[in-house]
Amino acid sequence: MELKRFTYLLLMLITLIIPVVFSFNKRVQFFRKLKYLLPAIIFTSAIFILWDVRFTQLNIWSFNSEFITGLTILNLPIGEWLFFFAVPYFSMLIYETLKIKLNRFEQANLFLAFSLVLLVLLGLIAWFSRQKLFTFFTFFLLTIYFGYTIFRNRFKPYFIKFYLAYFIALIPFFIIRVIQTELPILIYNSAQIIGNRIINVPIENLGYFFLLFLMNVTIFEYLKERQFY
Repeated sequence: MELKRFTYLLLMLITLIIPVVFSFNKRVQFFRKLKYLLPAIIFTSAIFILWDVRFTQLNIWSFNSEFITGLTILNLPIGEWLFFFAVPYFSMLIYETLKIKLNRFEQANLFLAFSLVLLVLLGLIAWFSRQKLFTFFTFFLLTIYFGYTIFRNRFKPYFIKFYLAYFIALIPFFIIRVIQTELPILIYNSAQIIGNRIINVPIENLGYFFLLFLMNVTIFEYLKERQFY
């Protein structure tokens, strides 16, 4: 088997290994929070994998066989499964680090107001992109879950850390997406996206990552606050 076919798998392994190493930082002690993080990642990954499987079946996106090993689960390459563990892991590490460094900085009401404006904007994007399946489902699901997060109130103190972590984590996320789309490992059906791209990455990925990260953060915080175990 050509080394080229291990590209996606190696990319995701590197993405996962680097934050795991930093998890043992004495101040953050992220590894101690894995009992809350792993259930959040597993639950969220299950939803995104089902979404991924269906959209692959519908040819909304596809994977280039030149860069994947050929080993698949539910017709998704192993690297794609790792994606839903690696990306939330490094994102949550950034989030937890910011929570410690910005412990007293909240501005909860300001960022709640910002979130309400953003919620309306996301809903409008979903409405006006109904003919583009990737765009519509991304922003429709994001609008629903984001609205739930806003109005349940318990997440209010964490908004500033979430937004800052999102914009920081967006950098490595986009590096991954650029590699995926430039080689290409991942190929998007141009008929199912609005067409706006950043370095060949469809703009929909901003919302896709927002939803992936938000679900992990909210479930993580819920489990940690309740301390069921």
